[in-house]
Amino acid sequence: MGDTMTRREGGEAADVAVVGGGLAGLTAALYLARGGRAVTLFEKAHDLGGRAVTEEAGGYYFNRGPHALYRGGEAARALDELGVPYSGRVPGGGAALRAGRAYLFPNGASALLGTRLLGPAAKLELVRFLATVGRLDPAAVADVPLADWLARRFRHEESRQVLTAICRVSTYTNAPERLSAGAFVAQLQTALAGNVLYLDGGWQTLVDGLRRAAADAGVRIVAGARVAAVECGGGAVAGVRLADGGRLAAAAAVLAIAPREAAALVDGSAGADLRRWAAEAAPVRAACLDVALRRLPRSRRRYAVGVDRPLYASVHSAYARLAPAGGAVIHLAQYLADPRDAAGAERELEGLLDWLQPGWRDEAVARRYLPKLVVMNALPDAARGGLAGRPGPAVPGVDGLYVAGDWVGPAGLLADASLGSARRAAALILRTGAAAGAPARAAVAA
Repeated sequence: MGDTMTRREGGEAADVAVVGGGLAGLTAALYLARGGRAVTLFEKAHDLGGRAVTEEAGGYYFNRGPHALYRGGEAARALDELGVPYSGRVPGGGAALRAGRAYLFPNGASALLGTRLLGPAAKLELVRFLATVGRLDPAAVADVPLADWLARRFRHEESRQVLTAICRVSTYTNAPERLSAGAFVAQLQTALAGNVLYLDGGWQTLVDGLRRAAADAGVRIVAGARVAAVECGGGAVAGVRLADGGRLAAAAAVLAIAPREAAALVDGSAGADLRRWAAEAAPVRAACLDVALRRLPRSRRRYAVGVDRPLYASVHSAYARLAPAGGAVIHLAQYLADPRDAAGAERELEGLLDWLQPGWRDEAVARRYLPKLVVMNALPDAARGGLAGRPGPAVPGVDGLYVAGDWVGPAGLLADASLGSARRAAALILRTGAAAGAPARAAVAA
């Protein structure tokens, strides 16, 4: 690994301290190092990656729940810009389940026209909407709850139901009364612009690619080290203090962690905005069932989405290298409106898998159930202006303090928000000259 740490009187120092070794932290560190900054990244766990880690056993690769990379999104843009390689395929169509019956899922124009899920009037309504959705301004409905927007714009309940199901799959949320309609419109535009990829080798390939690139750029990566506090003085960052008593002097810090964790690191008035952001953040959760099979009992059944229930199932290994020859990895999820809904979720997900792959229990090699997985740290709430109402990356009133993650910045959801906010945080540091211990070698456009 690279080591850009310099020694100064009174202890160790770097230009920038990055707290958090997930996708956002690694991305910010890499942009900063390539911009000429001396960067030290701290991760409290012994392994990097956060929710993007992939577990391998016997040639089967499990992401932590279903993951998909939007080809036209902020994450793909940053990865391509940084030269981090990845590969995979676009998943195909599947089934829409309603009232115990299966229909062709309307994930494209031909499927929409061919499915029996919708009557003729609802089909026409959706066809007209999809023909114009690319010209809509998400900001115009940023402060409108999705449920209200659907009720005003679409006459047919079938149309509203299908779009709500598409929203759950694309945003991982099941809160139409709170979710910003603008956030959904923006996500739908991103999906239509390039669809998604399931990644070969799982999302660990992104973690490993970013880690290698960061190390090559000179980032000092310290795993298994918990940061206890960000030290501020005179309205500016002075450094970070570790739980073991160590200290790193730094003129800037990027907190690429969850909002509550970030708020806990900054005391007094300097952390007032962080504490407010943490209090306002409503985590989005899903119950996830991940299953590995020796073979697929029904090779042609690969994808199912609940229309009247918040359910998802997909054979990810049909589109990405995630299993040995003949084997399969399936991800299932129930999008939770309330964490208490997880009580019966495992049984319902097993029932969904019984329909998708009858006899799957006889072929099971491994399974993992994650009842209340945080899939996004903060819902883009219409009451706070949707995406534009999210905080950061700069923390007001504290020079050199920034945040990054899926709860930060005015664009994108999930990984797109994580990498996009990391990119913006790095751009602000490089542009303002904060923590300039060396001439910037590369500019990053915000």
